[in-house]
Amino acid sequence: MEFRILGSVEVDNSGLAVDLGGLRERTLLARLLLAAGQVVSADRLADDLWAGEPPPHSMATLRVYISRLRRALGPAAGSLVTQPPGYRLQLDAGQLDASRFEHLVTAARRELDDGNAEAAAAGLRAALGLWRGPALSDVADFAFAQADVARLEEARLAALEDRVEADLACGRHAGLTSELDGLAAAYPLRERLCGQRMTALYRCGRQADALRAYRELRTRLADELGIDPNPRLHRSEERRVGKECRSR
Repeated sequence: MEFRILGSVEVDNSGLAVDLGGLRERTLLARLLLAAGQVVSADRLADDLWAGEPPPHSMATLRVYISRLRRALGPAAGSLVTQPPGYRLQLDAGQLDASRFEHLVTAARRELDDGNAEAAAAGLRAALGLWRGPALSDVADFAFAQADVARLEEARLAALEDRVEADLACGRHAGLTSELDGLAAAYPLRERLCGQRMTALYRCGRQADALRAYRELRTRLADELGIDPNPRLHRSEERRVGKECRSR
């Protein structure tokens, strides 16, 4: 049985989607999954499920939701353990898509560090392929989920940047320019993406576009954050300006 949070909260049983019930049951499952096998007290669960305002008799209602969730999990019901002062969900390695994502990314980064760009690119594509949409999309508005939503999204973007880095190392700059144009528009303050876009453009012989991309980033960082681009990106821009001047 597979548990999924890289998108909406889902459970897959041998290729079949498990009917988890309503929003409360999915929220309960998400809260336990994010606890990574640790016990979550019943009081904490009630507080999180009802956004800080548990109704009267919330403990009894929580037990109902626990029972429904166990029923939905069927053969995996034993993984939802009652343990004072609350409950925990114990999973085997690889049952949670977010854990598989992290494992694949770590392995791919080792390949990239070792100079195996093709293997790294393939591994990172496999990791990113686990994503079905924004993490925890159906419970992302709950306060307990927001830090993990932000953490997972940052991990996704970092893996995406690593995949672009691996593709650049494989010489795929021509095929990356349009993708990087879109990524730069979607994430205009991510300096690494801008640097990768500059590299792809420069390798395609589009020096003027590469320099324009840097200057747009510099202006945006100054206007929105009051900072300059990182020194490495600045040095890269200076080198390209120098090459452009010498070629004239």
